[in-house]
Amino acid sequence: MGALSTAATFGTAVPTASALTELTPAQRRYGLLPQPDLAWTPEIERATAHLYDKVRDVIPAVEWPFFAPYVHAINRLKKERNAVILAHNYQTPEIFHCVADVVGDSLQLAKLAADVDADVIVQCGVHFMAETSKLLSPNKTVLIPDSRAGCSLASSITGADVRLLKQRYPGVPVVTYVNSSADVKAETDICCTSSNAVQVVESLGVDRVIFLPDEYLGKYVAAQTSVKLILWKGHCEVHERFTAEELRAYRDADPSIEIIAHPECPPEVLAEADFTGSTAHMIDWVKSRRPAKVLMVTECSMASNVQAEVPDVNFIKPCNLCPHMKRITLPKILSSLVNMSEEVIIDPAIAERARLPIERMINLKA
Repeated sequence: MGALSTAATFGTAVPTASALTELTPAQRRYGLLPQPDLAWTPEIERATAHLYDKVRDVIPAVEWPFFAPYVHAINRLKKERNAVILAHNYQTPEIFHCVADVVGDSLQLAKLAADVDADVIVQCGVHFMAETSKLLSPNKTVLIPDSRAGCSLASSITGADVRLLKQRYPGVPVVTYVNSSADVKAETDICCTSSNAVQVVESLGVDRVIFLPDEYLGKYVAAQTSVKLILWKGHCEVHERFTAEELRAYRDADPSIEIIAHPECPPEVLAEADFTGSTAHMIDWVKSRRPAKVLMVTECSMASNVQAEVPDVNFIKPCNLCPHMKRITLPKILSSLVNMSEEVIIDPAIAERARLPIERMINLKA
């Protein structure tokens, strides 16, 4: 490879136009730039070998030299910063398995964020997850490596929308999926996740609730409870892309395949699935059942993360990626720790009100 001109270090390097043409496919794919102080050396190879053992079934050996220097630098620096890294199930394997301290779905991360013993939380997920961490850990510094990592569900509704709904349906409690902004949570009675949505709805002891913002999750919940749900037409741009025809085609090609789906998918997609559940429930299902061949109808990286732990299972991947989750990369995580950026700040007036529905969800007895 030819020389690469850079303007800065620690993941903020800017390559020249000529250097861009010399990047390898792995570098273009993951946005990794070779830098003078992040070189692949025998020392780093030895220091990260145990981590590569975790992901060797999902990351080709030829790509590890580009990941390993970042992994090594991040793991050293987070100790110096007294930082912990939270990673959602949709993060890529080199983040999920090699630098994260806490992993899980949004409910698991919400619960654990409040208990971490650290000065700094680096949220490897989307912005509403970082807000949730800040709401539950107001005295900690919460960073997100790229503040542009948004969410189509979270952006589908505002606090003003919720206030109008409350005016239209006075006295009807509001249940809000955690995939929402702090502004929306501040207008909410209690939050839920896909793991506990039915339990949360029924815990209120009422005959109807306003359920926000995911329409498809709401329809899934409505089919399992007698409580009437007033729904909002918010959708996940990843899960709404799946179709029933697509799943039938997979099954026609191989009748032995088992299909498991996330409840953010359209109802006709869930009707084709053998199992429906949250990301945590899907992972548990695969680990306990050990199907010979499985198709996980959710964000593609989760299948890679589970495959790293159960290499005996054959994963069929209709690879729908979340463009927001994929904004989080190793170079950006390192840059975030080096520069203590980008910090999540929430208006105290909103934070005080937004924290309550999350705490009510967490404190709900199983």
